[in-house]
Amino acid sequence: MKSEAKIAIVTGAGTGIGRSTTISLLREGYSVVLAGRRKEPLESTVKESGDDGSRTLVCPTDVGNPDSVLALFAKTKTTFGRLDLLFNNAGISAPSVPLEELTYKQWKAVVDVNLTGAFLCIQEAFKIMKDQIPRGGRIINNGSISAHVPRPFSSPYTATKHAITGLTRSTALEGRALDIACGQIDIGNAATEMTTRMRDGILQPNGETAVEPTMDVENAGNAVVHMAGLPLDANVLFMTVMATKMPFVGRG
Repeated sequence: MKSEAKIAIVTGAGTGIGRSTTISLLREGYSVVLAGRRKEPLESTVKESGDDGSRTLVCPTDVGNPDSVLALFAKTKTTFGRLDLLFNNAGISAPSVPLEELTYKQWKAVVDVNLTGAFLCIQEAFKIMKDQIPRGGRIINNGSISAHVPRPFSSPYTATKHAITGLTRSTALEGRALDIACGQIDIGNAATEMTTRMRDGILQPNGETAVEPTMDVENAGNAVVHMAGLPLDANVLFMTVMATKMPFVGRG
């Protein structure tokens, strides 16, 4: 489905899954608002998208800051007049240390971006989507494999990703009456800047270090495009896209 008239916001669009998804949406005909804390990576994503970059709007945003989120959605509405898709992708993690060693500041930073940021963006998306004509739209939350199982020493990230699952369900429920569909994509071991350490080995629950398989990040972007391309009377509530041989299914 080509989507020449559709408008999307992608948070965390400057790197990794956000960059890949932005490029995939642009190829499909969307106009995309790129949100992220740093302007330079956002502009790099636009450059990488080639001629499709003419349908972009770069909007530096800190999703953990309510005023910054308000500005993002206000600028989107002013520029494009509507919003059809929000991909809640922005996320950070804390240092990989035992939970008793985490500082309050480290915990709060992850919660502010991964959970509160997603909630703030959903709120503003609802306000636009419920009043526009045609009414409605779609919200896709990036949950991660960590929305199901933790890695060692990942309590802030894992807790927020489990919380995203509850937020997805609540958003899907409340969106029914407003023609707003909400789903979640859980991505495992997409090859991005965040997963480069897996090539050298990553800590396993048994204390060993093992190299883990990864997959091309483009698979994640294409999966989001598939979810986004459904008509609003159909919804992928949860999708898992993962490196086939990563240690997730079964015991290790």
